[in-house]
Order: sequence, then C-alpha cells, then structure tokens
Amino acid sequence: MPDWTLELQRVARTTFGWAELHPDQLRAMEYVMAGHDVLAVLPTGAGKSAIYQVPALLIDGPTVVVSPLLALQQDQVDGIETSRAPEAVAVNSTLTGTEREHAWTAVHNGDAEYLFLSPEQLARDDVVDELVAAGVSLFVVDEAHCVSAWGHDFRPDYLRLGPVIERLGHPRVIALTATAALPVRTDIVARLGLRDHRAVIASFDRPNLHLAVHRATDDAQKRGAVVARAGTLTADPATRRGLVYTASRKDAEYYAGELATLGIRVAAYHAGMKAADRERVHAEFLADELDVVVATSAFGMGIDKPDVRFVLHASAQESLDSYYQQVGRAGRDGAPADVTLFYRPEDLHLQTFLTASAAPEEVLGEVARALENAPGPVRPAELGEAVDAPAARRTRAVNLLEQAGAVGTTADGRLEYLDPELPPRQAVAEAVEVADAHQRLTHSRIEMMRGYAETTGCRRQFLLGYFGEQLAHPCGNCDTCEAGTAQEHPAEDTRFPLNSGVRHAEWGHGVVMSVEEDRLTVLFDQVGYKTLALAAGEAQGLLVPEAAG
Repeated sequence: MPDWTLELQRVARTTFGWAELHPDQLRAMEYVMAGHDVLAVLPTGAGKSAIYQVPALLIDGPTVVVSPLLALQQDQVDGIETSRAPEAVAVNSTLTGTEREHAWTAVHNGDAEYLFLSPEQLARDDVVDELVAAGVSLFVVDEAHCVSAWGHDFRPDYLRLGPVIERLGHPRVIALTATAALPVRTDIVARLGLRDHRAVIASFDRPNLHLAVHRATDDAQKRGAVVARAGTLTADPATRRGLVYTASRKDAEYYAGELATLGIRVAAYHAGMKAADRERVHAEFLADELDVVVATSAFGMGIDKPDVRFVLHASAQESLDSYYQQVGRAGRDGAPADVTLFYRPEDLHLQTFLTASAAPEEVLGEVARALENAPGPVRPAELGEAVDAPAARRTRAVNLLEQAGAVGTTADGRLEYLDPELPPRQAVAEAVEVADAHQRLTHSRIEMMRGYAETTGCRRQFLLGYFGEQLAHPCGNCDTCEAGTAQEHPAEDTRFPLNSGVRHAEWGHGVVMSVEEDRLTVLFDQVGYKTLALAAGEAQGLLVPEAAG
C-alpha cells in the first residue's frame, strides 16, 4: 500500500498554506487514500474540513459535501476560494436558474472540485441524477451526528443519505462530527452504510476551558448575574471577546440591549433575523468589529474564531451534546477561556416543553396506506400526491416507518412497503413506539443536563463521562474542584468497563457511559440515559454485563 503521508503534507502546504497537519487529520486522510470509509470525531476547531479538502485533490472526480446550513456552506466555499484549490460551488434554494446551471456545468466540466449540498437537496431525484452523471469520487457528510436518532440535532433528511450513497455507487465516504458518543457513532456507521470503515476519535477533553455553573434562585437574579459577568469579562482587553447563548430570540434581544447600555460592542443573532443581518453580525464578529454576540443555537456551526475568551449560557441547554458543542467555540487557540452556565432548575421545564414532539399519527397512517396500496416502489417526491402533508412531516413519517421495519428503500432510492401481511394500523403503532423511545431519550438528556448543573463532583469528569471518556482525576480547572468537592474516580470497573454492553431487567440493552465509585451512567436503547446505584442494581440482579445476559 503506498505511503501518502508526504504527498498529503505537500498538498496541504502548497495548496492551502497549512505548514503542518495534526496527527488525527493526517491519519484520517491516509485512511481515505487507502480506500476506506472514515468516521472522524474531532473537537470544534480541530480542522475537520481539511480531512476531505486535501484528499479530494488526489482522487479523480468531484467531491460532494453535505452540510446542513447555508451559512456553513458559504463559509466553506469562501475558505476554499482563498486557497489555491480548484473552484468550490454550492447548489441550494437561494440560487437563480443561471447560477444553478453554472454550478452544475463547473462540476461536470471538472472546473469545480467541491460541491456543497444540503440534505434536502439530495432528496430531489434530479439532483441525485446530476451527481450520478458527474461520477462523484468522495462523499462527505458534515455534522454527521444529525444522521443519528441518538444525536442531539437529529435531522430527518439526513436519514435519506444512505440510499443516495448507494445510488452513487458508494464512493468513499467521510463522516465528520465534533460530538458523538459511542451509540451515536454506531448509528452513523449503520445509517450511512459505511463499508470497511476506519474511525478517528479524538479526546473530548478541552483542559484550557474553565467550567463553572452559577445557580440562581429566580429569573431576575440570573439575568443580573449574566449581564454582570459579561460586563466584567469584556472590561478586560485580554478576555473581551465572547458569546452569550440564550434559549429564545426574545432573550437574545434582551441581553444584547442590556450589554449595549454598558458600552459593549454587541449584537443579537437568531433565526428570526433577515439573512443579510445575520451575515453582517457574523462578519463583524469575525473581523473584531463586535466583542460579543448574543445568540440562540442558530449561531455556532462553522464559526472559526480562535480568540473567543468566554462562552456564557444564560439558560441550560436541552442536552450536554449541544452545550459542549457551543462551549467548544471558546479557546480554540488553546489559551484559557471562561465557560459558565447560569442555571435555574425551572429553565429545564421550558426545555422539556420545547423538545416535546408527538408522533404524526395521521401522516404515518396516510404514508403507510399509500405505500401499501402502491403497485410498486414509490419515489419519495411522489408521496406528495397521495399524502396531504408538508414535505418535512412526510419525511419524518417515512423515517419512523423505516425504523419500525415497515418500510424499506430500494437500491434506486424508492420506497416500498415491506410486509403485505402487516396492517397499516400496526405499522403506525410500531412507528409511534419508535417516536416515543426518541422522546424518552430526549427527556433523559435534559436530566443529564440537570445532573451536570447540580453535581458537586468534578464538572469535567461528568462532562467527559457523558461522552464515554473516563477522566480518573479531578481536573483542577472547574468550580467544583476549586470548591474542594470533586473526588477521584476509581480505576475502570472490570465488571462494567466503559463503553461495554449491559442488560437491565426492565430497560433492556444499554452501553456504559461513565463509572463512578458507587454508580454507573448507562445509555439504554429504550429509555435513554440512566444513572444507577451500583450496589442496588447488582444485589437485585437488575443489571448484568451483556455477555452474561
């Protein structure tokens, strides 16, 4: 097998100006060049895009990059344009007919090496047909956790990518994400159909981030504390630039207004703003014309600013996955940064409400009946003629029916009802149970967020444990360590090793995510995250290692 190391480093240096590749980047690239599919889980700021940008220039044929946000696509296109790499184009709903035609012509003629698409674009047969004709050589899934129902940011359209990859003849696939615990990684491999894949998993630990939680007794006190902390940090030139995350658009506007009265260069950012205004805020922050952006979760994906010195959360997030992804915007240059969560237990009631999502039973029934009665496999777009529902609800219904085993996808991307003996009402009931299991998982994530906010142990140990990474010693760089309440974690439990399978008498199969002296945190398929008292579970025979089950 040829050694691609020197050639990869040469392309990185001469085309992109990168003097050195990180070992994780280089290892992932070498796997790609050896013909493997690759799953790369690298922290925010680790340069995941390099993993496909460099090999793409050494493999004949265009590279498709699936990216969930138009702003993120544009950031990547702009970044490639500043290099010596061939053209990068994006095909999306904002293009005129002429612009779309130019993009496809550039791809087919070999002028454009990189083509950025949203997963929604890949639900269109005409787009996939164009890709088949172009002879795609590399298929990249950015933010790959979106493909997993275990993932915190699940997107139904991502589930359609596996069949698309097969229609393209299964070119080499690279799946990229910043946060993915073992069950999410397993799901990504299965959903995308990765073959003979190699995984590159970096540590989730960011020791330069100081972790803290400020607990408030009422909303007014919490708001005052957020404003005061931001004011203190921005008053010091060394810690002036940062992000404040809020739970709602209204709060983003509120905090931006409060900070502006302190003379801080600040702007709000949320999905309710015009695209041009969001782009302006983004550009001004990157150019140091703003010191603080107060944002909802709409701001963050693809933000590459190394000198963010603080990230404050004015309310608890719905999961530690999204929380950690957002705090990862801080200290990307490796220098110290402040990460503080302002916590009021009542805020998590709002998250429970916001994440509630009932299964679309009526649409499930219409989709199941339409596919059962169809004379043969049906293209997803054709379902719109038989099912009177928005495309997003149809897609969610199809995905739930697929996960329940009632519906399948043919090699050419069409849908079919798998069991003519299965009544549609039963298929719907099984799909509803899948949706209910997702909901239980979502609620368990909220409880893990509560656990992080209220723990007296080392916060970094708790956070890393959530992702299945054991930190034996307290970190010394969080508020609980400084308060003296953190404790040593035991050596790995040989009965229940980290990331091993277990079986619970009531909750079924699960994966061990973290181990403490007297308890385990397990992610169960059916009920999500549970923290169990070890002695009670063993004494009552409730929990056993998978091999012994």
